[in-house]
Amino acid sequence: MSSPAFCLRRGGEVVAAAGYRSWPRSVAHLSVLVAPHCRGRRLARVVASAAVAHALDAGLLPQWRARLCPSLRVAVALGFQELGTQLSVRLGDAPLSRGR
Repeated sequence: MSSPAFCLRRGGEVVAAAGYRSWPRSVAHLSVLVAPHCRGRRLARVVASAAVAHALDAGLLPQWRARLCPSLRVAVALGFQELGTQLSVRLGDAPLSRGR
């Protein structure tokens, strides 16, 4: 991350954290982590909101790439809109075997 880390703690344990890496063209690529035993409590929204606010204050465009449904739900809750898709292809590997 190139931003500060925005964290929530329970006792001495960090249970959620967010931040971003500055990308070209003034983009802030967000990262959000929540401890597995604390998921489903809207902690991601809290830390991600702080990171998004920081990026906007810095004149950056926050970007959220959601691959999993829970991540997409958080992004939508914070007002992000889907503008495209990403396709990743691995070249040069042997084809995957199919179990019979």
